[in-house]
Amino acid sequence: MPSGNRNKGVALALGVLAVGMVGLAFAAVPLYQMFCSVTGYGGTTQVAEANPKGVIAREMTVRFDSNVDKTLPWTVKPASPITDKIGTVDTVTYVATNNSDKPITGQAIFNVAPDLAGVYFNKIECFCFTEQTLQPGETVEMPIVFFVDPDLADDRDLATVKDITLSYTFYASDSEGS
Repeated sequence: MPSGNRNKGVALALGVLAVGMVGLAFAAVPLYQMFCSVTGYGGTTQVAEANPKGVIAREMTVRFDSNVDKTLPWTVKPASPITDKIGTVDTVTYVATNNSDKPITGQAIFNVAPDLAGVYFNKIECFCFTEQTLQPGETVEMPIVFFVDPDLADDRDLATVKDITLSYTFYASDSEGS
C-alpha cells in the first residue's frame, strides 16, 4: 500500500474515532441517568403509581433534608421525619418561600442515603418532577407521596438500616420567571 493511501486510512480512522468520542460524550449523561434510575445507583429513587406489594411489619424512619443553592432566594423547610411500616404510602410536605421581590422559578434534584436504598424508595407524586414558580413573598406547600418497597427487607446489605434520608437541593431554573 503506498504511503499516501496509508496516511489517508489512518486519518480516516482517527476522524471516525474522534467523531465517535464526541458522540459518546453527548450520550454519557442520559445513559448515566438511565443507569441510575434502573439500579438506584447514587441514591436515585424510583417512580411508581402505587404500591402493589403491600405492607410489611418492619418499620423504617424516613428523614427529609433540604439545601438551597445560593443563587435561589428561597427558604425551604423540609418535612418532619416519619416512621412507618415499610410499604405504607405516606404523604409529607416541604414548605418553600420566595424571599425576593420578583417571581422566581426553581427546581429540585434529589438523592437518597444510604445510596443502596434509592432503588427501594418510590415516589408516586413529587414537586421535583416539575419546575416551580413562586411569586414575590409567596409561600407554598410542596407534597411528596412515597413508599419504601417491601423488597428492601430481602436485601442483606440493608438488613440493619433503620433510617433513610431523602435530600433535595433546590436551584434556580433557567426558565422564564427566574
